[in-house]
Amino acid sequence: MRPIQIFVEGGGSTVKTKSQLRSGLRDFLERAGYVCRMIPCGRRDDAFKYWRTALSVDPEALNLLLVDSEGPVEKDSLPWRHLRKSDPSWQPPADTEGQCHLMVQMMEAWFLADPEALAAYYGQHFGAKALPGRENVEQIAKADIERSLKDATKKTQKGEYHKIRHGAELLARIDPTKVRKRAPHCDRLLATLAKA
Repeated sequence: MRPIQIFVEGGGSTVKTKSQLRSGLRDFLERAGYVCRMIPCGRRDDAFKYWRTALSVDPEALNLLLVDSEGPVEKDSLPWRHLRKSDPSWQPPADTEGQCHLMVQMMEAWFLADPEALAAYYGQHFGAKALPGRENVEQIAKADIERSLKDATKKTQKGEYHKIRHGAELLARIDPTKVRKRAPHCDRLLATLAKA
C-alpha cells in the first residue's frame, strides 16, 4: 500500500506544539478511516517548501499539502489557482492539483461544523448561540470564525479559544462525517484519501 504523507500548515514553532497538532489531525483522519503520516510544518511557506522537497526525495509516497485558504475560495476554483492568486511565488510542479488541499477559510471552520463536539469539550457556560448557523462553514469569513469562537468560549472553564492550547484537542474530537458534510474542501481531502 502506498504511504500517505500530509504536509500541513500550523503547529507553531516548537516540537511539542507540532506533536500536538500531528496527534489531533491523525486522530481526526483515523476516525474517518485513513492512516496518514502527518507532518506539521509551522508556517505555510515552510509547508509548501517541505512538500515540494518530498515530491523528489520520497516520490513513492502520496505527498499532500494542506494549508489554510486564508480567505474565501471562488466557487469551482481549484486550490493551486486560489493559492497562486494570493501569492504568485507559489508555483507548483505540474500534475499536482490533486495533491493540494485547503482548509477554508481556516482550520477552525472545521470546528464550527461540529458544534456538539465544541460544547462537549468546553462544557459549562459554552455559548453555542455565538456560533454562526451557516450550513457551509467555508462561507464564514475568517474574522467571523475567530470572533464566534472567542465569544462562545470566553466564559468557559477552559477559557477563550486558543489555537495552540485547544486546536489539536478539538481536531481529535470533531466528527469527520459532520465536517465533510459542511466543509466541501474537507470532503475533497477525504475523497482523495479514499482513492489512494
